Amino acid sequence: MKYISTRGGMAPAPYSAILLEGLATDGGLVVPETVPQLSAERIEALRGLSYPELATEILSLYATDIPRDDLAEMCRAAYAADKFVAAEIVPLTRLDDAITLVGLSEGPTLAFKDMAMQFLGQALEYVLARADRTLNIIGATSGDTGSAAEYALRGKDGIAVFMLSPQGRMSDFQRAQMYSLTDENIHNIAVEGVFDDCQNLVKELSGDLDFKRAHTLGTVNSINLGRISAQMVYYFWAWLRATDGVAAADRAAFEVSFTVPSGNFGNILSGHLARTMGLPIRRLVLAANENNVLDDFFRTGVYTPRAAADTYATSSPSMDISKASNIERFIFDLLDRDPARLAAAWAELAETGTIDLTAELHRLETEFGFQSGTSTHADRVATIRDVHATSGIVIDPHTADGVKVAREHTEPGIPMLVLETAKPEKFPDIVFEATGERPGMPEHLAGLLDLPQHVTEMGNDAARLREFIAERAVRA
Repeated sequence: MKYISTRGGMAPAPYSAILLEGLATDGGLVVPETVPQLSAERIEALRGLSYPELATEILSLYATDIPRDDLAEMCRAAYAADKFVAAEIVPLTRLDDAITLVGLSEGPTLAFKDMAMQFLGQALEYVLARADRTLNIIGATSGDTGSAAEYALRGKDGIAVFMLSPQGRMSDFQRAQMYSLTDENIHNIAVEGVFDDCQNLVKELSGDLDFKRAHTLGTVNSINLGRISAQMVYYFWAWLRATDGVAAADRAAFEVSFTVPSGNFGNILSGHLARTMGLPIRRLVLAANENNVLDDFFRTGVYTPRAAADTYATSSPSMDISKASNIERFIFDLLDRDPARLAAAWAELAETGTIDLTAELHRLETEFGFQSGTSTHADRVATIRDVHATSGIVIDPHTADGVKVAREHTEPGIPMLVLETAKPEKFPDIVFEATGERPGMPEHLAGLLDLPQHVTEMGNDAARLREFIAERAVRA
């Protein structure tokens, strides 16, 4: 398996190489040269596997340059029982007759980002050791990516992490998880602005090839395809578990739909790739918050990112993103994987601030299975309250966005699986507003909010960020 750029200017590269690069060398995003295809029989043969074993099977289709035994050991380490609360790693919990939650927040930072980041931490350390290299990770977070990356990479040999987050835009819990770390290889930087400003800084430095090479920069944002590939695993797992009770003769064609709370489009992109591989997914429903650029795109065919000043601060802050990096990967597929058409679309975006793909609008649902919807603060509060009242389950605000939109897209006979994004303990204020009860801190995180915090505040200044990284980068 080789990987190419959406913009056509990168020589095909193996999995190990693209793990370390993040952005493609031509400024595009890395995608598989071809997407592996799995027959119904081969998918069915995965049914009896544990989660680490399933991860090995799916990832072995993409990480073809890593020996299978080594990959299996990485997956066992990433998804070890002592790192996850649930014995099955990803539990499924039925909310009602139509909707089931896919539990992705059982890991060390209580967010779905752990599912990919734990694997990526293992894989990066392995690849660097084999190549006798070091890597300086530069990332941007709107809430959960940062802590998941830092907990996966803290203390790793040959790796330093420089994580950008928007000042005042995360919950107290999210800030405490990141800023309380004292590992020497972890550097937290609070940027004046919003997540999109942080993300733009990451892209600017990643696109500066001289600086990138001099300081061996890489990324762990969802622009890193290693994360996307690891996230595909739980789509297969969820389909397998949702169909365990279906008669064997009916399983091959048994479709389910997924609703995915989405900000940077990485999580749902993994579902798109799983569907492309042959997993029987009927619909991929994107749930947006008030920063609903992606909902607008899937309803109208016009993609118009908003400026940072027009990005709302909401009560589902991890989705406060108005310029979704991973949409480029999907539009590449929408434009028939033609790098010239993709490059022209991005030139149009740079010139006009919008991409008009209304000619492809009919294909978004009929061919690719996408639908979408928007949820507001009032919707989140009402959904958290209703789910708690009817099931006794407390959900976080991002998952509430998903449940609200999922309810608008259920179909008779088609299970709707909503990807849970985080534990409600991370967002106590909105939970209290909705239920009148404030979730307690998990026992293993008691005292987190009282720990000293270590963070460097910085303006939206690429030159200053370059200096900061240059002074602290790990070197071979």
